[in-house]
Amino acid sequence: MKASPEAQLRLLELADLDAELGRLEHRRQGLPEHAELDRLEQRDAQLRATAASLEAEQGDLKRAQAKAEADVDQVRLRIDRDRKRLDAGQVSSPRELENLQSEIASLARRQSDLEEVVLDVMERQEAVQGGREAAAAERAEIAAARDVVAARRDAALAEIAEQAGKAADRRASVATQEPPDLLALYERMRKQHGGVGAAALRRGRCEGCHLPLSTVDLSNIRTAEPDEVLRCEECRRILVRTSESGL
Repeated sequence: MKASPEAQLRLLELADLDAELGRLEHRRQGLPEHAELDRLEQRDAQLRATAASLEAEQGDLKRAQAKAEADVDQVRLRIDRDRKRLDAGQVSSPRELENLQSEIASLARRQSDLEEVVLDVMERQEAVQGGREAAAAERAEIAAARDVVAARRDAALAEIAEQAGKAADRRASVATQEPPDLLALYERMRKQHGGVGAAALRRGRCEGCHLPLSTVDLSNIRTAEPDEVLRCEECRRILVRTSESGL
């Protein structure tokens, strides 16, 4: 393939622009804000699940408290009824009197046990409510932090987009000046070699694979016509001669 030395040198500018676009894309994908936002979102999801679980638990505890309080009320009513019978002198039989007094004592113990259940459930509800409030407070902190990080990410993305836009515009301008066959070869090499399809020959070394050329290869390059498009024998990138080639 033949191409003017000027067209070949423009390939180095094209390669620099492609390298810059690659660096910008790598920077865009690797912004630390992405990882930070992911971490915040994961923590928020954990808190949402925790809050939902605590809400369900609190609902169960409210029902348990209502049942325990209803049981206490029933026992208290029975005690009041039995005591009214005693106070009214409605029990004349000693045995019946003994049984009634025993029942009142048993009911009093039952009432005390149920009241302990109510207190325990209330304490558990208080703990659950505290957990819900703590989760809500942390979620509020996460939301505020997420806004700050997102703003920082968006500013960085905007800066990268601006730089990438300028580089892309410059690349398009340079590419339109290249012969179609040379540009097609460059693009093919670029796809094969991770984004850069041409490299300079500097001090006898290919700047693409960073390997020194053999004496025979250098000798062949010295005798090649200036418009001859050369290739590195190692990486097969387009090899562009410059004033620093050391020929």
